[in-house]
Amino acid sequence: MNAVVKDSAQVADSATLGDGTTVWELAQIRENASLGTGCIVGRGAYVGTGCQLGNNVKLQNHALVYEPATLGNGVFIGPAAVLTNDQYPRAVDPDGNLKRASDWVAVGVEIADGASIGARAVCVAPLKIGRWAMVAAGAVVAKDVPDFALVLGVPARQIGWVGKAGHRLTDEGDGRWTCPATGATYTEADGVLTEA
Repeated sequence: MNAVVKDSAQVADSATLGDGTTVWELAQIRENASLGTGCIVGRGAYVGTGCQLGNNVKLQNHALVYEPATLGNGVFIGPAAVLTNDQYPRAVDPDGNLKRASDWVAVGVEIADGASIGARAVCVAPLKIGRWAMVAAGAVVAKDVPDFALVLGVPARQIGWVGKAGHRLTDEGDGRWTCPATGATYTEADGVLTEA
């Protein structure tokens, strides 16, 4: 099985696409980007130079993943979500000259296995999104998100926990949490959630 690239998509010769990966119309994959097996890159999505995507990653339509982002296995990036890379964005330097690539240092967003970023959310680099965390649609994330955390708002704040199925966990008391969809149990200690 090979990758499928639609006619109007642009994939740099130096990019690597894993078996079963599909790149839809008008998407762009830049130089030295690496996508694992079974990925889906939606219409109009962008993957920056040197970005690293694991297996079974889904980038929905018009998602923008700027270098040097790193996405683990099974990561979901919703429609029109943005992973930024410039802490001090300016078109020009203090003298009014157009900034060049050498005038700034790209910083990345790291997203761990299984995490989901909702539609039109913005992740402001540098930051890390933990395993199986969920960022609500429209959120602006400006600080690290723990494993299994559910965050929303502008700026994003944690409002609870989610399990691997994506459902909000039920608080059973004494640091015990349960997934209403699967029955899986989790334990919380010192603000850290782990699978029981």
